[in-house]
Amino acid sequence: MPAEKTHLAICNLTKEQYPQIKTLMDQAYPGLGGAWPSHTIFRLIDQFPEGQIGIVDDGVLVGIALSVQVDYARFSNPHTYEDIVDGHDRVFSDPEGDALYGLDVVISSTHRGMRLGRRLYDARKELCRQYNLRAILAGGRIPRYYNHSAEMSPMEYIEKVDHKELYDPILSFQLSNDFQVKRLLKKYLPEDQESVGYATLLEWNNIMFEPTDTVLESTKSIVRVGAVQWQMRCVESVEELLKQVEYFVDTVSDYKSDFILFPEFFNAPLMGLTEQSNQTEAIRYLAEYTETFRDAMSRMAVEYNANIITGSMPLAEDDKIYNVSYLCHRSGKIDEQRKIHITPHEQNDWVIQGGDKIAVFETDAGRVGIQICYDVEFPELSRILAKQGLDILFVPFWTDTKNSYLRVRHCAQARAIENECYVVIAGSVGNLPEVESLDVQYSQSAVLTPSDFSFPHDATLNEATPNTEMLLFSDLDMDKLKILHSEGTVRNLKDRREDLYDVILKKRDH
Repeated sequence: MPAEKTHLAICNLTKEQYPQIKTLMDQAYPGLGGAWPSHTIFRLIDQFPEGQIGIVDDGVLVGIALSVQVDYARFSNPHTYEDIVDGHDRVFSDPEGDALYGLDVVISSTHRGMRLGRRLYDARKELCRQYNLRAILAGGRIPRYYNHSAEMSPMEYIEKVDHKELYDPILSFQLSNDFQVKRLLKKYLPEDQESVGYATLLEWNNIMFEPTDTVLESTKSIVRVGAVQWQMRCVESVEELLKQVEYFVDTVSDYKSDFILFPEFFNAPLMGLTEQSNQTEAIRYLAEYTETFRDAMSRMAVEYNANIITGSMPLAEDDKIYNVSYLCHRSGKIDEQRKIHITPHEQNDWVIQGGDKIAVFETDAGRVGIQICYDVEFPELSRILAKQGLDILFVPFWTDTKNSYLRVRHCAQARAIENECYVVIAGSVGNLPEVESLDVQYSQSAVLTPSDFSFPHDATLNEATPNTEMLLFSDLDMDKLKILHSEGTVRNLKDRREDLYDVILKKRDH
């Protein structure tokens, strides 16, 4: 049909359209009894009107998609066609059901090749999301199987269709619309000679499904983060520096942020309070205050109702020094992440040791990870976190020059893309000539995203003014990540060839 004469519209089916519905179904199912009687269609329209979807072209019905609500636990397990449609052609929709069951999709022979089936499937998916249903289920015929039943089993046939070695008009279409084959249904429709009585149980998972009923139990869909681009300045005491920290926590909390991120070694000005003839001694002096800062920032997290990533600080343990970041939950819990990869400067001048544990932390606003500066330049770590369900990666950093900063920035951007997560980076600015090897800083804090249509065109949600003390606020849409994981233009998490390669975290003996 010429495109200039086409005037398509989506509609909900009405009883007055039954003659046209009958014509379409008679045309599609001549060997399976043709159309359902009017009382079947009328029952569907009465019980679940939103689930009966049509496409009209200039007022003429050219496509239909029929659906009911069902109990997921019941129909995600083996069943037959008669469990859906009884011997009197009655179909019952369960208003308490938590899944959508696709009954039929029929396109007029005059409009095939126009991708109208995909349009109807998209409408079903949107209905599933709006009704907050767990999934769409369907018993899918495999009408080309009879041509191959003598030489291969149904599962072999399904596998070949999945690998595009064979084409099946129904199964190939379902697979191209993100449905997954969950199991083989035997004797689903015995009179279906083309499918030799078999069918596939297909499922499209609604990643937006929210099973909880209460606000307190539900997962936040919008998470606000605040990144502190910290000005290094001389201080006269620990109390003065803590007041500066609390000022930022107080300010960020006024904007109802869920997370506050400080930079790496943000409390380094305290090293200016001691003689620095030996840098190793200076970093050990700084480590004496780490417990004080950790406890104070944990108190702030509770009082100001915000999860705080404490940048990083040196930790003395068993005569060794580690570079450690704390996640101070607003519940009062404290998690710890030690820097894994140590820079030559940290090794040579401060004799810092690398940690050996990496983990995703569960919070009330998503699953988060922490990588301190240099760690983000090693993609294996983020890959491990992504496999644990990472949503947000926080990267406190300290860099002295722009090229050092760009190493962190570009690697952080790559981590966001390849692991389909948000990455928040925060650094320090200004001069600190009183502290040897920390005299200059370069920073442009930022919030980085995956690179797809739902996100900013340059995959940067927000960024600070370079080398200026400031706060950076951003709202992260967690639902966009869920959709990306399942329906992105590319799907890095799904498409990894773990049959060919993998990244694992080794267990170390202590």
